Amino acid sequence: MREHIGVGIIGFGTVGAGTARILLENRDLMYERTGFYLDLKKIADLDLETDRGIKVDPAILTRDANALIDDPEVDIVVELIGGYEPAATFIKEALNRGKYVVTANKALLATRGWELLEQAEASGTSIAFEASVGGGIPVLRSVREGLCANHIQSIHGILNGTANYILTRMSDEGMDFQEVLKEAQQKGYAEADPSFDVDGIDTAHKIAILCSMAFGVRVPFEAIPIRGIREIRQLDVLYARELGLVIKLLAVGRWQEGKLEIRVHPVMIPESHLLAKVKGVYNAVHVIGDFVGSTLYYGKGAGMLPTGSAVVSDIVSIARQLARGAAYTIPPLGYPLSSFQDAAIRDTREVKGAYYLRMMTRDQPGVLSRISGILGENGISLASVIQKGKGEEPVAIVMVTHETTWRQIEDALKTIDQLDVVMEPTLALHIELDLK
Repeated sequence: MREHIGVGIIGFGTVGAGTARILLENRDLMYERTGFYLDLKKIADLDLETDRGIKVDPAILTRDANALIDDPEVDIVVELIGGYEPAATFIKEALNRGKYVVTANKALLATRGWELLEQAEASGTSIAFEASVGGGIPVLRSVREGLCANHIQSIHGILNGTANYILTRMSDEGMDFQEVLKEAQQKGYAEADPSFDVDGIDTAHKIAILCSMAFGVRVPFEAIPIRGIREIRQLDVLYARELGLVIKLLAVGRWQEGKLEIRVHPVMIPESHLLAKVKGVYNAVHVIGDFVGSTLYYGKGAGMLPTGSAVVSDIVSIARQLARGAAYTIPPLGYPLSSFQDAAIRDTREVKGAYYLRMMTRDQPGVLSRISGILGENGISLASVIQKGKGEEPVAIVMVTHETTWRQIEDALKTIDQLDVVMEPTLALHIELDLK
């Protein structure tokens, strides 16, 4: 059995520094657990001057990622620069040289992952990516290995800490979206350009990976309906509370009748559900299997050390096999690649459920009856109506529908939002009750 496995890290940013710190500080602990040492042989980054808060031997630092990939002492290449290029090129080069790859790059995996997985299989190596979904939460390993005896029936996930932090602060502190977003940026929870987080794109990357693994299908990223949280106002948070509900940016994956229902959007969920209790920058994934039933995975979904912990778990998993002279043979997505087919995506406009509708209208007689009439013409019946603030304009009218489809809601709102008494586009949120 080999006593040393060499590791090289491309990207010495937040996660790269966290990974390096864990490898260095817990080196002896991992030896006790595995019987071999993980040797950090090289770190490649264009910026070698910034203080990362950890001490590393300057001799292992390089600006040349290809030199790291070519180093015969590096058995496992860890890609942590993110983005599409040059990350994809570095991963392909490593695979071509027979190296194993660990990455946290959810955007690349969700959009171009298939070509990388096929190349890994052809090269006789593999790619591991636990850190790409849920940060430090071992949800991918749980789905791939722990739940492998189950048909996965559904996945509901809070998968973006920035969006969840914003919605939590809006709910708990009565703050408006823009105010919380600015605070999140100041605290380092949100990027200067927060689009990937607040517009749902980051969440969509993660649910695409999760659904491929859970259901054994290729998920075309461009087919995922995505909505973010920019439309949510403080009054929506208050109305949700009045209805016994909480607003969350939710990723949903469900397998029904041979089709994949996949979507990312802000929804209302019952405040009694465990997902409603997930606050701040924390993530949670609720997975239902046919035999195991309901399971929940909770923890920090991002950050230097939680994500670094997940990266190192992949390194250890691969290294355990290499140390024994064996190939790492666990399929990255839990299924042989040959068994995958493109997913038939269910039209989410046909998904049934109750809806929250918030309209900002003029304070005039007959407004409510006109709107109700249009909803009725589209086959939508109402469970409740709330109207407050009479005498001031605009007036908020909130309606909760009985079960209907998004297609019916869309068709009705096309007409309602053209009324001269409706002052801005109506906000419609799905009320997600089928959480088990």
